[in-house]
Formats: sequence, structure tokens, C-alpha cells
Amino acid sequence: MVRVSDQPIGEHAMLSDCHSAALVDRMGSIEWWCAPRFDSPSVFGRILDPDAGHFSITARDARRVQRRYLAGSLVLETTITTDSGRLVLTDALAMGEGVRHHDLGLDSPHVLMRLVECVEGDVEIDVEFVPRFEYGLTRPLVSPVEGGVAAKGGPVTLLLATSLPLEVVGPSATRSTGLETGDRIGFAVQMASSWDPLPAAWTENHVRHRLADTQEAWQTWGESHHNYEGPYEDLVAHSGRVLQGLTYRPTGAMVAAPTTSLPEDIGGERNWDYRYCWVRDAGFTLRALWVAACPDEAGTYLDYLTAASSSVYERDHLQIMFGIRGGRDLSERTLPWLRGWRNSAPVRVGNDAWRQTQHDVYGEILSAMHRLREQVGDLDQTEQRLLRLLADRAAVVWREPDAGIWEIRGPAQHHVHSKLMCWVALDRAIDLAPQLDAHEHVEAWRSAAADIRDAILEHGWSDEIGSFTQAFGVPALDASSLVIPIVGFLPFDDERVLATVETIQRELVDSLGLVHRYRADDGLAGDEGSFLLCTFWLVEALAGAGRVDEAHSVFQTAIAYQNDVGLLAEEVATTGELVGNYPQAFSHVGLVNGAWAIAQAETRG
Repeated sequence: MVRVSDQPIGEHAMLSDCHSAALVDRMGSIEWWCAPRFDSPSVFGRILDPDAGHFSITARDARRVQRRYLAGSLVLETTITTDSGRLVLTDALAMGEGVRHHDLGLDSPHVLMRLVECVEGDVEIDVEFVPRFEYGLTRPLVSPVEGGVAAKGGPVTLLLATSLPLEVVGPSATRSTGLETGDRIGFAVQMASSWDPLPAAWTENHVRHRLADTQEAWQTWGESHHNYEGPYEDLVAHSGRVLQGLTYRPTGAMVAAPTTSLPEDIGGERNWDYRYCWVRDAGFTLRALWVAACPDEAGTYLDYLTAASSSVYERDHLQIMFGIRGGRDLSERTLPWLRGWRNSAPVRVGNDAWRQTQHDVYGEILSAMHRLREQVGDLDQTEQRLLRLLADRAAVVWREPDAGIWEIRGPAQHHVHSKLMCWVALDRAIDLAPQLDAHEHVEAWRSAAADIRDAILEHGWSDEIGSFTQAFGVPALDASSLVIPIVGFLPFDDERVLATVETIQRELVDSLGLVHRYRADDGLAGDEGSFLLCTFWLVEALAGAGRVDEAHSVFQTAIAYQNDVGLLAEEVATTGELVGNYPQAFSHVGLVNGAWAIAQAETRG
């Protein structure tokens, strides 16, 4: 029998309350939920190990499964057809009651809601509530309580509220029952502290009301955040919702993904925790939020980044990533009791990349600020001082080697992308000088920007491979070279840019038509899949050069790997299977920016 943790990553849909996220598979099992925050330990974690917990509502003898998000929302509807009937399962993480667009996710009650209804014939269902706290380490005490069952373990208590009587067996509760047309049962998993009284159990009517309220909250948010008109409009709108679902609403931080250790190489060691906010994502993400018409979210995200980046005063470089509440210590550890998805061990929590030096982060912050310059308006003296310091640092550190955008865990190199983004930092700072009260800095910034340009053009280009390279003096390709025209360093039709695009298409595009980040040795065993963000960068490069038909073709190749509810992982394996942490913000950011680039190219004619 195939273990549940062997299910394809792309078989899962995401639920979000803008504090945390849950993954539910197509058969109706919650396989991952870290609550109450994205970076909390999991309470259901079967996607990483068969014994790490799940909450399933499955129909026997299922013949067909159809899923969709209800219009304009992240409320999931799963319709299961059996030999004898049809069942509809509706899942969501609850938003605050009465919440509308500006407050979406602000007062989320941390409740997982499920409503199952037989809409035709009769259906037999099996319910399994198997909580396992602290990433599966803790098997809680499960006991019947009024209105459901309670699971207590360590500091956490989960109350499963339901009218269906469940049989408690050890640290689990189960029940098999039959439903006939019109029968429905509500379930609400509520989180509480083990030291506080249990919350009042939600009734089925309460679940129904809050599901409708949550759907309306998402819809009103979408209606107030929709002004993109162009190719792939529905995909852009949906990706905007996904990015909002990956946002920790109290601070505005966006996680790279809501999961940890879903592998880039199946069975290998390329397993990382992505439940944090990377500064390197800022420029691309802010542009996507701007395109997807999320101005409030973009502003809040930028506020979070500038507040977290104040750590630059205390260190000789800007930290590359932070916790969703601004925390700096993200020390990595492994969880040896978890086998990992398809035995891809180790499973890691925390991410030691926070210790790395990456010089591209200066350009990301200043590029993001430049993108939102009109919305941000006047800056106070503290903000001005911080941004001036970031530009001053970029003018110095660009001469030093670093770990690069891909966080290669090996010797530091003079990465071309890092130099490029230091140039971006200075270029944008020069344009922002009046807002930064930085007139006396401009001459030095211009001089440093010119030096960076000369260095990249002299040492970052290789006649041997006919392309810009991954690092100075290293004749190796890197898809991040596609960013050179995107950030305005060279025109899209510059002969060196066109040659780089051609070389990347020849050497880094695989048999599926997708782009790999690089082929060079990175010090880790195994091989990774193609990288969807890089594929969308190729879309932008082609669109910018006026090759619109090719841009459409590459875009359509990439989006073909969305799952049935429109979600993308980080990478695609050579088998065509989604791999890596999921759903991946960078992939959806790339989709939005790629669609916008095509729209702009079509407008130019």
C-alpha cells in the first residue's frame, strides 16, 4: 500500500487565514497545518511522515474527484462522486467575523472549518482526526468533551467541534457513517492554550455561517484589488490571492512558501524551510503586488522590510531573511523522527541561510522603495537615514564576494547578479535622492554605479560561452542573468542580452521547455528540477525584446504545470512532477510579472 506521504505535492490545495496555511489533498485529508502561525510547529504533518498527523474526511468507493476554489476566494470545494452518490466537502481557514477587504486576515480566529454534505444518493464516509503536535513528536491525549473531542499535548490544545459522535482510540478519534441526500455535518478545529479553558465549540450552523463569511471576505478583498486588464487576467488575479494567502497579516511579511523540506531532489538532501521572509524577494514581489493591484499589502510589506532591515546598523551587512514577526535568529536544526516526503531526509526547521552574506539585498530594498515611491510619499528622517545607509553599503560591498541569490553553501564568489543588484541599489537611490535628502551622496553613488557597470561588462561577460556568467572569471551559465534587462541595466535588444537569452535557451532549458537556475556544481548531492521563476524571467526577456509569440509560448509551457486549483511549486522535476516547497510565492510572483511583461509588449505593438 502506498503511504499517504507519497502523494504528489501537486495533489494538495492550500487554505489560508493570512496567519497560517493548511494543505488538503484531493481525497479530503488535511496533510499539513502549522498553527497559529506559518512558522509554528505542525499539528498535522503527514505530508512529511505517515505518523505526523492528519485530519481526513474521505468517501468510500470514490470514482471521480473535482475541486475548485469558490469564486474569488481560497475557500475550497471538493466534489466526490461514488458508485452510490455525490458528496461536497467545503474547507477553509476562518477569517474574522464580518471582516472585509482592508482587514482581511487581521483578526483570524485560527479555526479550520470543514462542512461535508451529501447532495445526491447515499455515501459512506470515514472520519479520522489524528493530531500530532510538534512536527509529530507529541502524541496528545484525546478525550471526549461536550460538542466534540479535545486533544491536549504540551502547550497546545485542539478542540474538534462536531455533532458527529467520534470514537476515541488512543491519541486519535475516528468514525465511519453513512450520509443520505441532504445530510450534512460540520467540523471546526479550534486552537487554544492548554492552560486556558476550552473555547465554546462551534456548531454546524456556526461553521456554515463562517464559511460564507470567509468566502465573502476573500471576494470583497479581490473586488477591491483588481485593476489588471490584459493577457492571463484570471491567473494574475488568482496569483494575487495566493500571494495574499502567503502573507502574515499582522506584520505584512510574505513567506516564500508555507512548508518545510518538500524536496527539490526527490530522496535527496535539498530540503529547506521556506516559512520565512527573504529580502531578496522584495523587488520582484513588490512589482507583482503592484501589478496585481495590492497597494495596501505592498505598503505593509515594505514597512515590514524596512523595519526588519534596521539590523544593518548593528552588523557589517544586511541580513538576507527574517522571521515573519521580524526575528533574526533562524538557526537550523533537523527532525530525525520524520522520514520526509518520499524519504527525502533530513527534514529541517529553521534556515541557516540567514547567516549568509548576499549583496543583492541592497538593490532589492531600494528597488522596492523606488517602485512604491508615489505611494510611500514623504519619508521620515529614520527611513531616509536607513535607505541612504543601504545605498552607501552597496557602493562598498559590491567589490566583495558573497553567497549569491541561490544561497550556494560553498565558497563565496563574485556573483554577477549580486553586482547587478548593487548597481540597482545605487541607480534607484540616485533617482530617489530628493526623497532621501541625499543630494550630497549622489556624486559618490554615480561613481560607484559606473564602476560596477564597467566591472560587469568586463568581467561578467564570457566570449567563451557567449553569455553573461554566474560569477566573475567562471564560465558558467546562470538564469539570473535574465534579470539584466529586467532591471534596466542593459536594453532588452542589446546584442549581449540577446546572446545570453539564446545561450540560456540552448543550455539551461530542459526537455519540458522549462529553465534551470544553473548547471554548475553547487556542493550538494543530487540534481534539482527546473525553476519556475527563472522560466517566467525568460518570458519577460522575450517579451521585452518584442518576441511576444515566443513569450506566450514559454508562459503557457510554465502554467501547464499548475495543479487543478492553480497552484505552483518551486520547481518541476524532469518527470513533470511539482517538487520543492509549495505553493511557492516566487513562482506566482513570476507568473504575475510575466503576464504583465507580455501585456506591456502587446501595448507597445
